[in-house]
Amino acid sequence: MILNRLRKIRAGARALPSVETGERIYAIGDVHGRLDLLEKLLQKIEQDNNGRLLAQTKIIFLGDLIDRGPDSRRVIERAMALANSKYKIIFLKGNHEELFIKAYRGDRRAASVLNRVGGRETLLSYGVTPEEYDHADLGDLLILLAKYIPENHINFIEAFEDWHVSNEYVFVHAGLRPHVPLTSQRQSDLRWIRREFLEHRESHGLMVVHGHSVCQYVDEQSNRIGIDTGAWASGRLTAVALEEERRWYLNT
Repeated sequence: MILNRLRKIRAGARALPSVETGERIYAIGDVHGRLDLLEKLLQKIEQDNNGRLLAQTKIIFLGDLIDRGPDSRRVIERAMALANSKYKIIFLKGNHEELFIKAYRGDRRAASVLNRVGGRETLLSYGVTPEEYDHADLGDLLILLAKYIPENHINFIEAFEDWHVSNEYVFVHAGLRPHVPLTSQRQSDLRWIRREFLEHRESHGLMVVHGHSVCQYVDEQSNRIGIDTGAWASGRLTAVALEEERRWYLNT
């Protein structure tokens, strides 16, 4: 593989980044409670993977499994089941998971933000009635979270990782703060950053695969690949597939 890269450089062609030798990675964008789309995409991943040579297959979820869409609870339950599948499954924590955990732990400010970004749909998926939710103040909302959300779901989400590296790729939810080493990145940037990251055109040292910032189609730049295609509203859930220097896309 190194010789192939040297040949490309000598020929004037830009060498594409690669994942670890022997790995095949499928990174999935923001699901946001759309279990129907997740099932379709997982089926496409299964078919795609089975049609290729044997490899160590990883599926990476880039965060924001919950909120906005109608089936957050069942998405979490599906994710928990996937954790015991034949594939290596990696879950990254998004800003919506951060809000969900903080609100469950009693953070009123987080509960207020959660209420504005799709938390209603999540609570309804856990059995809260529309009447209960719509008549709740912030204090009541904290009580509903503690009453209806199973603690094992919170523990599962709380264990999500902040980033994952495979050779020349790094996978994060939102992005990276430019000019800051990966190990010095703040969690707030990994889960929330937008403009400073999206407008940065220089290399981050690694090719960044991220979600968080919605684009109509895959946003492929020289230093990053954005795959949040707004599934909860668009019906298009996207995964990028990576093997050695090859890159392709699957979507619903």
